[in-house]
Amino acid sequence: MRFHKFEQISVCVLGLALASVCGAQNATTPSASGQQTATAAPAPAPPAPLPTPSITGPLSNLPPAEFEAGPFGKLAVNGFLSGMGLVQNNHIPVVDDSKQAALSNGQVFIQKTDGWFQFYLQAGVYNIPALGTPFLASDKTVSDFWGPVPVAFLKLQPGKNTSIEIGSLPTLIGAEYTFTFENMNINRGLLWNQENAISRGIQLNQTIGKLAASVSWNDGFYSGRYSWLTGSLTYTNGPHAIAFVAGGNLGQTHYQTLATPVQNNGSIYNVIYTYSKGSWIVQPYFQYTSVPTNTQIGIVEGASTTGGAILVNHTFKHGFSLPVRWEYISSSGSAAAVNLMYGPGSAGTSITVTPTFQYGGFFVRGDFGYVHASNTTPGSVFGPAGLDNNQTRAVAEFGYVFGNNIVEKKP
Repeated sequence: MRFHKFEQISVCVLGLALASVCGAQNATTPSASGQQTATAAPAPAPPAPLPTPSITGPLSNLPPAEFEAGPFGKLAVNGFLSGMGLVQNNHIPVVDDSKQAALSNGQVFIQKTDGWFQFYLQAGVYNIPALGTPFLASDKTVSDFWGPVPVAFLKLQPGKNTSIEIGSLPTLIGAEYTFTFENMNINRGLLWNQENAISRGIQLNQTIGKLAASVSWNDGFYSGRYSWLTGSLTYTNGPHAIAFVAGGNLGQTHYQTLATPVQNNGSIYNVIYTYSKGSWIVQPYFQYTSVPTNTQIGIVEGASTTGGAILVNHTFKHGFSLPVRWEYISSSGSAAAVNLMYGPGSAGTSITVTPTFQYGGFFVRGDFGYVHASNTTPGSVFGPAGLDNNQTRAVAEFGYVFGNNIVEKKP
C-alpha cells in the first residue's frame, strides 16, 4: 500500500521586496477586510518514472524516491521485490526439478540523473528463467553469472544528446531485456538464449533528431576479454521504431563459463521493429547468429542460427494486460558442428502467454510457455535421457515495486 504524501505549501511573503519574485499564481489577493493575503502555490509535480532500468511493459516502474546525498547531489532510488513458483514437465534430473520456487528479484536501483556526471547502480538478488533451459536457483544464478551488482556504470553527459557510459552495461543486442520485471514475459525466450545480456566496457550514445545511435567496446558474454564491438542504430517516428543491431568478437576467446558460452566467439545481427501506441505494443524481430570454425579454441566446424519472434502486448482496463510471444529458431551444421541448441541442425518453436495484473506497486502474473524441439540429437533435449522434444512450463510471479511510495513526506 502506498504511503500518503503530504503536499508542501509555499507562501509568498507580503512586501514590496518579495513582490517581484512571486509569480502570477502566487500573487497576493485582497481579503474580505481589504487586507492583502497570500495564496498558496501549487504543490510541485512528483518525479516521473526514470528510463533506467528499461522496462518494456506491461509492468511499469513507479516514480523514484529522491533524497539529497551531499556532494553527490540528488539521488533517485527504486526497487523490485518478487518471488516465483514454477512447475514443468520433462525436466532434466540432478540439474533441474519438476517444481521450483525462488526469489526472482530483490533488487534496488540507485542513480544520479542530472548534471554532466551521473551514475547508475543496480544491486541485489535475481533469477533468469529461460525457456528450453534448466532452471537455476537464485543463489547459483547470482554467483555463476554477474554477481550481486550485475549493472553499474558511470555516465558522462558532455552534451544534451551525447553520453558516455563506462562499467557493467546492459547489452545492445536483442529485443528482450535481462531481468524478469523488464519484459512482457517472465521466462526469456529461445532467441534470447543466443544473445549476450550484460557486458563490461565503454559505450558512446548519440541522438540526432529521430535517430539514436550507440557503439560499445566490451567483453561480450561477460568474458573479461575485451574484444567485442557492438552497435545499434534506431529510427523513431511517432509510434514506430526500427532498429538495426550488430555485434561480434573481433578476436578469439577460449575461456568459457556458464555466463560465457561458446557463442562468445561469434557474431549477432538483429532487425527489430516496434509499434507502441495506446494499449498496444507489437514487436516482431529477426535474428541471425554465427560461430565460425576455429580449431585453435576447439571449434572444428562452425554453425549459425536463424530466428524470428513476435512479441505482442495488449493492456486492458483496471490494470490487466495480456502479453504473448511466439518464436522460431533453427541452427545449421553437420554432426561435427558446434552445438548451439539441441544438437547441430536442430530447431525450436515456442509460445508464451503471460496474463498480468498491476495495481500501484503490487503486481501478479502467470507465465505459460511451451517449447517444441525438432531435428534434435539424442541426449540433447528434455527429460531424464534427453530424448523428449517437448516441454511445458508454468510460472507464477508475485511482487511489489518500490519508488516514491517508500517515503512519507512530512508537512
